[in-house]
Amino acid sequence: MLYDGTELGELTALAELLSRELQIAEQKNIAPLAKQYRETLCEIERMKGMGSSNDEIDELLSEREADGKPGAIRQDRSTV
Repeated sequence: MLYDGTELGELTALAELLSRELQIAEQKNIAPLAKQYRETLCEIERMKGMGSSNDEIDELLSEREADGKPGAIRQDRSTV
C-alpha cells in the first residue's frame, strides 16, 4: 500500500483498499464499493493531470474559463 502522507498517496491507498474489498465483498455491497472505487480513481487521475484533457468539451470549458466566461454555454435552455 502506497502511503506517503500526501493527498495523492492517501487516495492511492484508498483505491488499493477498495480494490481488495471489492474482491471479497458480498453481492449487496458491491455497487457502493464500485462507485467509490471509480470516484477515487477519477480523483487520482485528476490529481495526476491525466483527466479528460483530450475531451473536446473539457477543452471548450477550459477556453471559456480562461476567457473569463461562465462554464455554462447556454444559461437559459429555452433560448436557442
